[in-house]
Amino acid sequence: MARADLARVAFLARDYDEAIAWFRDALGWQLLEDTDQGGGKRWVRMAPDAASPTQFLIARAEGDQTAHVGQHAGGRVGYFLHTDDFAATAARMAAAGVIFEEAPRSEPYGTVAVFRDLYGNRWDLIEPR
Repeated sequence: MARADLARVAFLARDYDEAIAWFRDALGWQLLEDTDQGGGKRWVRMAPDAASPTQFLIARAEGDQTAHVGQHAGGRVGYFLHTDDFAATAARMAAAGVIFEEAPRSEPYGTVAVFRDLYGNRWDLIEPR
């Protein structure tokens, strides 16, 4: 059967530049593309690095969409960020101002802690076993 991989995930933002800064500074992600599409719209792609199979497409909210910024998963954890060094990654993120909701905990799948992004979306930082 033919395979289809997830390439991009739309991330709803209030502002392109504040989202770019947060992903760069808080998560250490790279800006892969920032193309002006006219009319104030931009095509903004970010990912941990250029080889990452999944990228975020930063989408500036307009009109009724603005009410949904920060509510991508309805208050649940909606994003899962894997690391190979939980302590170092969490320390770097905390130094960049990321707020963790809890102390790291050990689960059967690895070490995990919930944090919120600049808009309040909940994420898991996970070091898999």
